[in-house]
Amino acid sequence: MSEDTTATHAIIRGRVQGVCYRAWTVKKAQALGLTGWVRNCKEGSVEAVFCGSRKNVDTMIKACHSGPTLARVDNIETAVAENEGWDAFYQRSTV
Repeated sequence: MSEDTTATHAIIRGRVQGVCYRAWTVKKAQALGLTGWVRNCKEGSVEAVFCGSRKNVDTMIKACHSGPTLARVDNIETAVAENEGWDAFYQRSTV
């Protein structure tokens, strides 16, 4: 990764399942040119890894605090992640 490139792991909690949060995340991340993935977790959160420029990853995390119209985000935990060389941003199966 270049100095301006980062990877962030995010756990998003609240009313984030059943409100098109994953589809919204894919669309927004792709529009920002990010790579990585998003998936639902069985306990009700959404998990994602965002890779790209620091500016665009920060923009994505800020957008995740609102999410799609029907979502209610209570908390987002973030941590540094490994960039595993994804070539796109995609939706994964629930874990």
